[in-house]
Amino acid sequence: MADPSVQPLRLTVPEPAFRPGDTPSYDDMDLPAAGDAPRPAVDTPPEDMRDLAYGLIRVLDDDDYAVGEWNPELSVDTLVTGLRHMLTVREFDKRMQTAQRTGKTSFYMQCLGEEAIACASRMVQADGDMNFPTYRQQGLLIADDYPLVDMMCQIYSNERDPVRGRQLPVMYSSKAQGFFTISGNLATQFSQAVGWAMASAIKGDTKVAAGWIGDGSTAEGDFHSALVFASTYNAPVVLNIVNNQWAISTYQTVARGGAATFAARGHGFGIPSLRVDGNDYLAVSAAAKWATDRARRSLGPTLIEWLTYRAGAHSTSDDPTGYRPKDEYEKWPLGDPVERLHRHLAAISDWSAADRADMEAEIKEQVADAQREAERYGTLHDNTAQRDIFEGVFEHMPPHLERQRAAFLKFGKGSI
Repeated sequence: MADPSVQPLRLTVPEPAFRPGDTPSYDDMDLPAAGDAPRPAVDTPPEDMRDLAYGLIRVLDDDDYAVGEWNPELSVDTLVTGLRHMLTVREFDKRMQTAQRTGKTSFYMQCLGEEAIACASRMVQADGDMNFPTYRQQGLLIADDYPLVDMMCQIYSNERDPVRGRQLPVMYSSKAQGFFTISGNLATQFSQAVGWAMASAIKGDTKVAAGWIGDGSTAEGDFHSALVFASTYNAPVVLNIVNNQWAISTYQTVARGGAATFAARGHGFGIPSLRVDGNDYLAVSAAAKWATDRARRSLGPTLIEWLTYRAGAHSTSDDPTGYRPKDEYEKWPLGDPVERLHRHLAAISDWSAADRADMEAEIKEQVADAQREAERYGTLHDNTAQRDIFEGVFEHMPPHLERQRAAFLKFGKGSI
């Protein structure tokens, strides 16, 4: 006879706090004050810094000044350069988004609201360090002065596409910039970064790696495998989790599960773990440098959760109004990284709104010029990269492919 006290089992399905039609409010979000987080020495044992995975490293206070032990004390010139990088990313995104909407490319992904994370991180890395990014770290390339024309040609899959049409738009690749080919199978970046870092150490090199994934990708097996290898072999790698709240339409609590924070997942592997305000350029710079210095001194891996918000759609194929309130980003308590850095510059120097306007005008012209040049080599309408589909597969092209290629070049794609 069944025991009446035993109730049917139930699963918990995490839900976001707000859905379309709700009024978002973050009043109950626990945000430590800027400057409160202690900054340990880079050789501090992981067990002595556990609290940093649960708090939030912040540098810019409510009055737009840099405070606390994590203040990187960046010069005004460095801050102006950082603002330029972020504004360039934003203008680049805007133009490429429009290019997709007008049929010049098939696909695009913005990083609106997340610009500080990649831009500031790249500035503390050394030449030869290798990033294993996802599709929302275009700031790594732009902050390293990678040619905008080359980025656009890859998006257009035209005759100057550096990867010759073999990758989805926005999946860039540049060995010279330390930008490993993007994989659409997310979380592979962590395993690859750890393996590359281990190889660098085995060779006795001085270069370190950085892996990048989003909050949703932490639910993949590659994430956990990477942490096992990184902790076991003390790999010189920085493991970045960009927690932008949404894995396409799935809220971040689904991947986080019962963990208090994503950063806390590092504790089970004995890895130092930081949780950082990803919309604070100075906090990003300080935390990224701390972790990179740790790796370069053979002190092992660091796991960083960057707290931010994906202001735009997941991609040009997504409509976020179907799963979140339209004004949710406007209520996000950590604000806009571009505006926060602009206000900080105004607070500590003679930087003005006119200076900002001049910079934006210059950047707009720069990106527009790059777009005009890129489109000289073709867009999606031209399909110029299709003729390369036969190349780079065999050392010596077999006869049947030679015949297909000849027919394609003569009659077009309908002939194959």
